[in-house]
Amino acid sequence: MTASASECRAEDSVAVLGVAGRFRKILSTGDTTGIGALLSPDVRVLEGGTVENREEYLSHHLSEDIAFAKAVPEKRTSASYTCEGDVAWLVSTSTATGRFGTRDINSVGAELLLLSRTPTVWNIRAIHWSSSKRALR
Repeated sequence: MTASASECRAEDSVAVLGVAGRFRKILSTGDTTGIGALLSPDVRVLEGGTVENREEYLSHHLSEDIAFAKAVPEKRTSASYTCEGDVAWLVSTSTATGRFGTRDINSVGAELLLLSRTPTVWNIRAIHWSSSKRALR
């Protein structure tokens, strides 16, 4: 899977993709070192019909996302990103197949990451995840 870019300077592309990659690595490995630097103080996480702030996400939902990501391998199927000034957004789709607890998982998902540039770094301002059961073929 390769990402396509629109209107991003080379250094912004590297930084934006780096933040997204580090965030996904945290989820897949469970090593939360540095997560505070990736998420802005006012980050919002939208998933399952709810909206969580940074404190809510870090205090309970992050650990659930890590457990799921470690148990159920995910494959990115497409990705694109765009930059406009100090804002960037990444859109990707994925498939996930595996077992989580007592549930068999066979799903498709979509992810939207919204990032903004501070004077020194890019960080995540919003995350939106959605998923559904994959259609049988």
